[in-house]
Amino acid sequence: MKTTTLYRPVGMKEMELIAESAYKLFPPRLTWQPIFYPVMNQQYAEQIALDWNTADEFSGFIGIVTAFEVNENYLQKYEIQNVGGKIHNELWIPSSAMQEFNDQIFGEIEIVNVYFTRKSVSTQNKSLMSKLEKFRK
Repeated sequence: MKTTTLYRPVGMKEMELIAESAYKLFPPRLTWQPIFYPVMNQQYAEQIALDWNTADEFSGFIGIVTAFEVNENYLQKYEIQNVGGKIHNELWIPSSAMQEFNDQIFGEIEIVNVYFTRKSVSTQNKSLMSKLEKFRK
């Protein structure tokens, strides 16, 4: 099976739910989140994590960049959406398709970068905290 690497910037609450799934699944969307938008490149994910997640109380003032592999054939049903500059490409997955999307993830959802602030919340999940701390500068 051919896979494509996608990226997702997340905050602490979403990362804790990912960790609870043994790094296999993204959690269902909240009622006010009609779409799940993985992004197509790490640079764009890092931009969102740094500029948005670190300034957002709901994200815990922390920006966590995840990367994961998804079945390439499955992704062909979604058109790549450009939402700004050259690197701002993402997919729009309806929240109703989250289970189907999660079934197409191959391997684990990995943490590839973390942006901390002085306000960053911590987690009680010691294993997750250990993974996050590896990125503290």
